[in-house]
Amino acid sequence: MFCQGTHPFADAIAQPSTPSERYDRMLDLTQYWGRQLLIFGVHVHVGLDDVSKAMPVVNGLVNRVPHLLALSASSPFWAGTDTGYQSQRTLLFQQLPTAGLPFQFQEWEDFERCVAQMEQVGMIADVTECRWDVRAVPRLGTVEMRACDGLATLEEIAAVTAYTQCLVDDLSASLERGETVEVLPPWHAQENKWRAARYGMDATVIVDARGTQVPLAEHLPAEIERLTPVAERLGCEAELAGVQAMIDDGGAARQRRVEAQALAGPPAEGEDADDAVAPLRAVVL
Repeated sequence: MFCQGTHPFADAIAQPSTPSERYDRMLDLTQYWGRQLLIFGVHVHVGLDDVSKAMPVVNGLVNRVPHLLALSASSPFWAGTDTGYQSQRTLLFQQLPTAGLPFQFQEWEDFERCVAQMEQVGMIADVTECRWDVRAVPRLGTVEMRACDGLATLEEIAAVTAYTQCLVDDLSASLERGETVEVLPPWHAQENKWRAARYGMDATVIVDARGTQVPLAEHLPAEIERLTPVAERLGCEAELAGVQAMIDDGGAARQRRVEAQALAGPPAEGEDADDAVAPLRAVVL
């Protein structure tokens, strides 16, 4: 199995696509940019008990896109080049006309109206072609977080899943208490996403509509601490705790370390060869 945000050196244009009428239609529409999408991501679905919660929960998850993206960022390389980004996949995928951050609505009816109008003018064939970073999935009754790069281990997948589940549960509970979910201005949300893709855990993110900025390396651990009681109730405390290991040593950092070791040549005399390639095993299983 191979899983990271992008293949680090393959020629994307030369790769065959999965036979599918849906994919063929997308490639015909997007041409060169669609054929660039040799990318891998992790999507997390969390069920909701009431459709009225869907749009506020989506809005709340948009506020945490930079957290989840930075946490999972594992695509620093593209076509054999270090891009300087932590998530090259993010920049590639948002080239699609129906990808990127979602439009944000307060009511479910507004979402339905948007999808109907997109279908009417031929932007999409159905709601599944809204390939937004966060979206509602009507056929499953879920909200889906799609911003994450590919993840190398089951432990990392479990950590990101637990964090997403706890966020949704916490947002759902706040709505039941009659609270509202703050919607960041779209220019702040877009900037947050770019910062996470560019800098990963070194990013400073905008956390409210007033423009308050906080280092992500401080805000995310505080978030995990805040959500730990939620995780205890849901039975995923151990998985949520795995977020800290990802903060300390993310996928992009591991890949750059592997590259540096490869460029340095074989291990020195007395160095354990297994130690030299251990990070590679964390990237390619």
